[in-house]
Amino acid sequence: MYHSINETTEFIRRKIGDFAPEFGIILGTGLGKLVDEIEVEYQLMYSNIPNFPISTVEFHSGKLIFGKLSGRNVVAMQGRLHYYEGYDMQQITFPIRIMKVLGVQKLFVSNAAGSLNPDVKKGDLGIIEDHINLLPDNPLRGQNLAEFGPRFPDMSEPYNRKMIEQALEIAAKHAIAARKVVYVSSAGPNLETKAEYRYMRLIGGDVVGMSTVPEVIVANHMALPVFAISVVTDEGFHEQLKPVSLQEIVTVAEKAEPKMTLILKELIALQ
Repeated sequence: MYHSINETTEFIRRKIGDFAPEFGIILGTGLGKLVDEIEVEYQLMYSNIPNFPISTVEFHSGKLIFGKLSGRNVVAMQGRLHYYEGYDMQQITFPIRIMKVLGVQKLFVSNAAGSLNPDVKKGDLGIIEDHINLLPDNPLRGQNLAEFGPRFPDMSEPYNRKMIEQALEIAAKHAIAARKVVYVSSAGPNLETKAEYRYMRLIGGDVVGMSTVPEVIVANHMALPVFAISVVTDEGFHEQLKPVSLQEIVTVAEKAEPKMTLILKELIALQ
């Protein structure tokens, strides 16, 4: 792993020169247009980066973007990696290791998620304060990468409280519907059954998705403060559950994206 990390980091540094990203951003399904707000200085296709997994999901571009957002240096993943694509957890979280080595100090994560809570409606934003991990594997399983963090990292505050409160204040200022949520991570790629939705709500979940938690675990392993936000794209709390398609999810995500973008831009400016 160390060899791959070093090889990839050296390749990227040759491409971006002295550019030093302060913040890392992961853009979820239907949420890639935040890149339009970035003053792009460099962009690299995943397929051209040694050892870098390639996003195979429709609507995920597969680019690593370097530039300025709110006057700060950022690196953004336009297209994330998922367990259901067949990658193992170390591959999914490999880009987070690279971000850390490149100098990233904080991680900002977005995703599209389904609501488990009747108070969280389609089109709302969920500011993630905690998560429940139902994925069948863990990115820290195996030999510990001691240069990055401890064998048993603490997860009592996986999402940075200060950034959560700042984001809620920004949302309130702009009259954006946003609230703190507990995110449940499932393997996918199928959506959940009615019984599964009920179970996830029973154990304390507010929203459910197929990403985010592996990256957050690895960020915490490396002591990277994390902010994560969900765009609620569908509702799984109805007894008469209706089928939903990827296109419907993307459409709702794209409609809500400007609200998420506004919060992220102002939040990054405050750091």
